[in-house]
Amino acid sequence: MSKAIEIRGLKRRFGDKLAVDIDELSVERGELLALLGVNGAGKTTTVRMLCGVLPPSEGSAAVEGFDVVTQNAQVKSVVAVSPQETAVAKNLTVRENLEFIAGISGADKPEAKRRAAELISALGLTDEADRRAKKLSGGMQRRLSIAMALISEPKVLFLDEPTLGLDVLARRELWRVIEGLRGETAIVLTTHYMEEAEALADRVAVMAKGRVKAVGSVAELLAQTGADKLEDAFVAIAGEGAI
Repeated sequence: MSKAIEIRGLKRRFGDKLAVDIDELSVERGELLALLGVNGAGKTTTVRMLCGVLPPSEGSAAVEGFDVVTQNAQVKSVVAVSPQETAVAKNLTVRENLEFIAGISGADKPEAKRRAAELISALGLTDEADRRAKKLSGGMQRRLSIAMALISEPKVLFLDEPTLGLDVLARRELWRVIEGLRGETAIVLTTHYMEEAEALADRVAVMAKGRVKAVGSVAELLAQTGADKLEDAFVAIAGEGAI
């Protein structure tokens, strides 16, 4: 498979602080990679660089073959982000939110309506389609946020802490939605929930203090550390102070 993302020597500094320092990392097309780490591990900063929003201090990264610095516009044309903060227009309906974003991404009205209808069905939003976003539950708002990221038909999708703040049932419902996206689009999922990475990821990249400490399937990480569960493997890899 061709690489959706390739990172080489990627660093980001904020003043004297080195927030991200990744020697090498890649994501295959159609793969779901989880960036697993506690708050402050560098996950969101990494995503922001890969989306072309935040320039690296050193090193390089390419998304679908486009350099995040020198081909920034091309990068932004092939990626989409569902951020930690649910970014929806609260006074618009689900359908109106989706059609609006589709129009911004270049779709004409018939195409915008088609894409919106497809995503409403695919993400289980049919019963909510004509409700204003502010009246949706937290879980449904997160589904809408993901749908809005997908409406531009990105080749690479970034889900930044997609289930943050949701209760257990809403989280598991959203897992089913994310599971249904696998294989079609390269997905980078940031999370600090061990069970989320275990349930969804093809591979897990363990991040601590801005560095990727290990990458592999859950089975590979367990075998590498001799642990019986991912939480123990994470501590063994990232260190006691990282949890």
